[in-house]
Amino acid sequence: MTDMYFAPLRAIDPQKVEVSPSWVIDRDLLEANLKILNDVQKQSGAKILLALKGFSTWCTFDLVKKYLTGATASSPHEARLATETLSGEVHGYAPAYSDQDFDDMFGRCDHMVFNSLTQWQRFRSRFSLNGRQVSPGLRINPQHSEVEVALYDPCAPRSRLGVPIDDLITADLSGLEGIHMHTLCELGVDALDRTLQVVESKIPKLLHQMKWLNLGGGHHITKPGYDRDRLIALVKRLRNTYGVDVYLEPGEAIAIRTGNLVSTVLDIIDNEGKIAILDISATAHMPDILEMPYRPEIEGADLPNVLPHTYRLGGLTCLAGDIIGDYSFAQELKVGDKIMLLDMSHYTVVKTSNFNGVQLPAITLIQAGAYKTVKVFGYETYRDRLS
Repeated sequence: MTDMYFAPLRAIDPQKVEVSPSWVIDRDLLEANLKILNDVQKQSGAKILLALKGFSTWCTFDLVKKYLTGATASSPHEARLATETLSGEVHGYAPAYSDQDFDDMFGRCDHMVFNSLTQWQRFRSRFSLNGRQVSPGLRINPQHSEVEVALYDPCAPRSRLGVPIDDLITADLSGLEGIHMHTLCELGVDALDRTLQVVESKIPKLLHQMKWLNLGGGHHITKPGYDRDRLIALVKRLRNTYGVDVYLEPGEAIAIRTGNLVSTVLDIIDNEGKIAILDISATAHMPDILEMPYRPEIEGADLPNVLPHTYRLGGLTCLAGDIIGDYSFAQELKVGDKIMLLDMSHYTVVKTSNFNGVQLPAITLIQAGAYKTVKVFGYETYRDRLS
């Protein structure tokens, strides 16, 4: 990432954050992303949904609902959050529905997407029995991979996500109104274009029969350098060719470059090198650091041994591998120093856990330069998840 990419986030002042650790979200930066997405909606005719799995910080949803069409939910809890805190459409999808989950989501969703033909056959009769107008759709697997990391590739071999596209040729798809495809992760429009070439070559007749086409998430629309003009042209072509409504449901594009995670150095030890223990945890607060894996950018830090003082930054849990990474700093770290991890609003807050009973980071909002702690998670948050 370039300095230009992180420049808006470096302006956040960790010394103004009252509670440590804390997620710090700048509402002005979030609104800037939303305005970009709204511009794509207006120019292309696409409908953009917030993917709650990527960003569910509902204290900001007064902004989100000003610009986006609605939200996409993968569970009854997400569907309820969408209906209670957002306006607009709610689209439901899950790899499988239980009877109870289906009923709970059906009562709140405008679209319901099925992951398999067997699930569609199991629940299809309920669409005609209920007075609500809910549009059924099917998730497909184009069997075309663009994502390099297998953990995040919906089209990896033996994927459980979506019906393999070759299985659609002879399937009974009567009654379905939409096709959903989520095949990307942090990718540009070129990857989407290549995937669509595969889909359109294999099921053109089916696409003409649909009312809508959902292109899923993983589109880095608000990242500098993303070719939004090409995306707009692509969406227009799909709408004109097939007569469908086109949906996009980015998670990361909503919240990238909108906030940081502020932490504090609790201790410094030496074991074949300096180790700083922070009041945050990779495994409990930022599991993608270990799962993807990736290396967070830290304000004022560089790669090991570039600056005079190198430290391994460790988390607060008892997991031996709870390591954020090795970084070098211009000055020696001291107990009480603030450490600020950049670009940490997306796929972090939604993935936190109370492993070891560690304190969850608070949530701090910035608006027009003013810092305000809006949520602190106490013992009750940990206790009430258990029994």
